[in-house]
Amino acid sequence: MANIITLKNVNKIYGAAVKTQVLFDANLSFEEGSFNSIIGQSGSGKTTLLNIIGTLDKPTSGEVYINNQRTDSMNKNALAALRNKTMGFIFQFHYLLPEFTAIENVLIPYMMNNPKPPKEIIERAKELMNMVGIYKVKDNLASNMSGGQQQRTAIARALINNPKIILADEPTGNLDSEGTENVYNILRDINKKLNTTFVIITHDQRIAEKTDRIIEIKDGKINTDTNIENKF
Repeated sequence: MANIITLKNVNKIYGAAVKTQVLFDANLSFEEGSFNSIIGQSGSGKTTLLNIIGTLDKPTSGEVYINNQRTDSMNKNALAALRNKTMGFIFQFHYLLPEFTAIENVLIPYMMNNPKPPKEIIERAKELMNMVGIYKVKDNLASNMSGGQQQRTAIARALINNPKIILADEPTGNLDSEGTENVYNILRDINKKLNTTFVIITHDQRIAEKTDRIIEIKDGKINTDTNIENKF
């Protein structure tokens, strides 16, 4: 499989008067359709790494390629277009709009460029909600759903534009053990059915060990990079 994400000698330094280096010469690549986790202690640089992959932040130096396009030299508009077309994001906090229904929240990324979604996109939203097990609450306001239902809605929202890449930052951080297992199973199922590439930041070692590859970041450097013989 070809690489869909490549980082070459990526460094990140914050601050002007007082400089703090967060990433040191990161070299990484991810194959299309792979299912990966990034682990590390708080402050290790893993979220910064994910933000650079997701084009939410730029490296101080180095090169970043997403879907064969170099992103570190792109302007803001080009980056926004690439993100909306190529990537979906899942965060620890679902960031749903409480005054919108579940299905309206799912449609938001599409509606950013197309205020009136056509019938086929609405049907896709329903299919995604069915896939993640929340079809029955599609018309509920976000504020009238459980935490697990809200996170599943966020997963469906991340998928609405059919992205090739899903970046997830602690997607199960606010869920109990049963909810964590359910969300993991949903993500893995999406990975297999849609060949979506996943890069997941997690503090949960059990989740990390169920991915196909574990990358450990320590003090801003890639400490270990391990392929897992997954039996789950």
